[in-house]
Formats: sequence, C-alpha cells, structure tokens
Amino acid sequence: MIKIELPDGSIKEVASPISGLELAESISHNLAEAALAVEINGTLKDVTTPITTNAKVRLITSKDKEGLEILRHSCSHVMSEAVKELWPDVQVTIGPFIENGFYYDFSRKEPFTTEDFEKIEAKMHEIVKRNEKITREVVSREQAIALFKARGEHYKVEIIEDLPADAEISLYRQGEYVDLCRGPHVPSTGKIGDAFKLMKVAGAYWRGDSNNEMLQRIYATAWANKKDLKEYLDRMEEAAKRDHRKLGREMDLFHFEPEYAPGAVFWHDKGYKVYRRLIEYMRNRQDHNGYEEISTPRIMDRCLWETSGHWEKYGAHNYSGQTEDGKMFCIKPMNCPGGLLVYKQGLKSYRDLPLRLAEFGKVNRYEASGALMGLMRVREFTQDDAHIFCTPEQMEEECISTMKLIFDIYKDFGFDKIKIYLSTRPEKRIGSDEIWDISEKSLANALEKHGYEYEINEGEGAFYGPKLEFILRDAIGREWQCGTIQVDMNLPQRFDISYIGEDGEKHQPVMLHRALFGSIERFLGILIEHHAGKLPLWLSPEQVVVMPVVSAFDNYAEVVAKTLRAAGLTAKTDLRNEKINYKIREHSLEKIPVIMVVGAKEEADKTVTIRRLGSEKQEVKPLTEAVAELVKEAQMPHLTEA
Repeated sequence: MIKIELPDGSIKEVASPISGLELAESISHNLAEAALAVEINGTLKDVTTPITTNAKVRLITSKDKEGLEILRHSCSHVMSEAVKELWPDVQVTIGPFIENGFYYDFSRKEPFTTEDFEKIEAKMHEIVKRNEKITREVVSREQAIALFKARGEHYKVEIIEDLPADAEISLYRQGEYVDLCRGPHVPSTGKIGDAFKLMKVAGAYWRGDSNNEMLQRIYATAWANKKDLKEYLDRMEEAAKRDHRKLGREMDLFHFEPEYAPGAVFWHDKGYKVYRRLIEYMRNRQDHNGYEEISTPRIMDRCLWETSGHWEKYGAHNYSGQTEDGKMFCIKPMNCPGGLLVYKQGLKSYRDLPLRLAEFGKVNRYEASGALMGLMRVREFTQDDAHIFCTPEQMEEECISTMKLIFDIYKDFGFDKIKIYLSTRPEKRIGSDEIWDISEKSLANALEKHGYEYEINEGEGAFYGPKLEFILRDAIGREWQCGTIQVDMNLPQRFDISYIGEDGEKHQPVMLHRALFGSIERFLGILIEHHAGKLPLWLSPEQVVVMPVVSAFDNYAEVVAKTLRAAGLTAKTDLRNEKINYKIREHSLEKIPVIMVVGAKEEADKTVTIRRLGSEKQEVKPLTEAVAELVKEAQMPHLTEA
C-alpha cells in the first residue's frame, strides 16, 4: 500500500501508483477540475505525475501562489505558440513567469508593435479553446538538439548545449508546438482560461549580454479569473496616474539627465526641500533613540571592500579607478567599512555598547541602463544607514527596538500593512555554518517572542548574514521592500574589532546593519505614488498659497502670507492678473495642500477662506485660528503624539 499524507494530516492509502489528477478525482470532482499541478514531498510536478511511494502530497490550484505562477508560465507557452502560428519564421527563446504575469523573448526581423497584440491575443484565445493537451517528455541531449535544429530554433539549441552534462532535458508539447522547459505546466491549454492581456513590448539582449542580438520581449499579465484581471488593470491605470516621474515634473521636484548622469537625480528646490525634510525627520527619530551620527568619505581604498567581501561579490557594480600613485580607490557602494573604521577608533568597553552609528551616506552602484527607473532604481542614492555594535546578549533586544522604530516610522507615513520576511543564508556566503545558525536563530527568536508574524525567504540573506526585510503596502495595494535589519558576525571578525568585556578580556561585538527608509530617493518615490503627489502638510515643499479675488486685496494677501511664514510655514502669494479658478486649478496641479482666498469680507473680518487640495469644500476661519491649526498639522507626526 502507498500512504499519501494530505495537507490536513489525513492519510489516504492506495494499492498502486496514482497520479495527482486521479488523487484529486478520488477526493472530489471539483478539485480535479481545479487542479493545475501537484506537490510531492515539497517538489512541484505536473498533475499527471504518478505518486509511486509514500509521500506528503498537496494539490495545487490557481488559488495557490504556485498555481498562479504555473498558470502564467503555461500562458507564456500559449503566447509563444500563437506567435509561431502567426509568424512561423520567428525564433523563440525563453518565457518565464514574473510578478503579475510573464514574458517571452522572440527573435524576429520585423519589430513587434502594440498593434500586433490584438492579433496575438485572438490566436491565444483560439488555442485555449482548443484545449490542447500539454504533455511532458524526457529526451536525450542529442534528440533535443536534433529536434530544435530541424525546427530552425538555434537559440534552443544553444541553451541545450550549455546545460550540464547530467541535466535532465524535458520537452513540453501542446498541439504542434513544442518547447524546452523544466515545467511543471497545467494539464491542458483550456485550464488557462481567458483572463490574460498583453501589456507592452521592449528590447532585451539575448542572455542579458549587450554583445548579443537584441531580442523582442513581449510582456503580458495573466490571472485566475476576469475579476482579478480587471482589478489588476485598474491598479495599473491608477499607478500610471500616480507615476512619480510624471508627478515629479508637474510638481517641479526633480529631473534626470540620462546623457550626462544616468541614474542620478537632479533635485530642484522643491524636491530638495522634501529630501531634506525626510532626513530631518529621520535624524530626529534617531536622536530620540540613542543614535550617534557620523559621516565617512565617499572615496576610500578599494582594499576595504576586498576585506569586507563586497568587492568579490559586487565588484562589477562598483565605480573604481587608479590614481597616479598606483593605489586603487572606490566610490563607496555601501557604508559598512566606514562605520567599522569609526568603531575602531579608541578602545571600546562593554559599557560603551550598544553603540548605534547612523550615517546618511551617499553611495554609487552601477545598474544596467535598462534597469533604471526614476527614483525607484538609481545609480547614486542616499542610504539612511546605521551600524549597531552590541554584545551577543544585547543583539535580540536591539533587533526588537529597531523593529519597533521601523513600525512607528512607517505608521507616520501612512503605511500600516507591513510584512516581514526572514531571509536566510544564501548559497554563496562568508562565515561558518555555526555563526549563521546563531544569527538566524536570534532573528527568529526576536520575532517569535514578541508576536511578529513572518515568512521565510529561503537563501535570500546578505552574503555576510541573515536579514529581516520589511515590505510595506501602498494605497493601491502594491508592495515595496524598504527597511532591513541584518545580523552580522562576519565583518567584525574580518575587520578585527573588539570590546573589553566585564571579565577584562577582548570580545567580538555583533554588528547589526540597519536601514529604515532604505534609500531617501526610493522612499520618496514610493511616498509620491502612495499619496498621488498629495503629500501631507508637514512634508509638502509648498504648504500654502494665498491669492486675492481681485488685485484690490493684494496687500491683505501679503499680510496673510507674512503671518504664515512668521509662524514657520512655507507660504507664497499669487498676485497674477488671472481668474481665481484658473489659479486654483494650476496650484492644485502643483499639489499645494492649502489654498487661501481673500477678498473684501476676509480683509474686514481678518479671516481667510480655506480650500484643501482634492476637495471642493471651502471653510472660512479667523486668520489666527487657521495659522494655529496649520502650525500644529505641519509638525512631524511623532512630535504631536501624546
């Protein structure tokens, strides 16, 4: 008998091997209809795979994360099949699933355009309706090469020839279409449904190498049902309205110069005010949480990053050069070595720990041109970095206090849905397994003892230590990874730092790497999109604009603005000879939070008429009362807490 353990702990016994699909049918017909794949002892397989030995088994449907990924991957094959049927001379390369969808790279002489999308989608719907059976076939390397050579698919041949000698080579067939793929896939094209849409076409070098041919990449999205597809497309439409690059231009915050400084921000006065305000906020928070602030050089000897191990892992992404004296210098890609050198100045005692050294350090990392995306992905950015040096006994408590600070900060900016991932040891790492065991356990203990829910992100830790990643959700449901806490017992060893313990002996401290915003640039981009440009008053670069209904009240408008500025608010007047509604629309586009209008009655009564950004409602208040309320609202959130 074969014993099959199901997710609810129940055991099902069968006399002979049974496929995942047959198992599903034995449970319920509806489950068999919904099953897309099967997980056998933790490994995803096609739902037709036989279960031959005792195993833990889970049937995968589109409600599961893995099921949706498999559906998307299968949909990429359907798109590739559609393209081949429409344009037989096209060569196919690779087509993986990605977040929210999939893409496929094609080699074609004529470029694809979005005008081709309707034709491709119609053919995809036709293939889905055919309900072609999708089957897996394991072949020899020679058979696979011969097959794809006969089909004129030299990219597939190249992939096969580069596979390890012992690699299992599998093909997936659907109708006349055949593709090289590990799988798994849905059992037939009909299971994909009709909730997919082609999104855009872009260039992509074969294997990411600019020396290779430029291929054409078609991106698409796919979902379990039309409701989910519509919700996603609505989110994308809203995201386009909130695009920080578009709003940055409209609000005159910043711009980029791809020709002269790709991936670097040119801050305008208004944008730089917000940038400085974020640093001021974080500096205030850190001052109240026992941090000292340091600043270390932008350019230092490359040997520092060789010692830390960063050069070996990230050398290709670093800016470096040789000076006349033959020394190799590096524009710092991260702040860690500088913090370690500051720690090494002077003898440290256990009484000096924890020592929390914060730095708003500007760093540079080379990112591929195609990866750059406004403030979200740049080559030069400012990290709100800190390195906390503590004893092993203090490590857990430092993690907890840092987590509390992170949650408090995100709450101040309107983010209250936060996920935590514990990222564990990657395959390529430094340090012993013993050190990694201690580090990972300390982070898990800190989370569990204080009731924080978290997920394991297997193998995604930093090369020197495990980390906690904090994922926040914005106003339209998108997730952004921002803050991190990383436990590091390796760099203290490599840089030979120590403290004198109570026993009078030297001990090695634990080093916590910590960033809360992540980077000022990226966090500001997220904020702009989260608030659709309507930044809260305390963060807005221009807080109030005062305008008279007619020029006769210019003087009173100036008095109001002067009063606001004297109270510490950012205020300006608009005395142009334009219609009041025109000026209101213009300043609303600039996302100024408060518009004050004054006329004869306001001047006589010493009042102002207030209109808030995004509201048609107007409110008349005494000037002194309006100023007092705005002053309170313009304070940093944590300063107004009871």
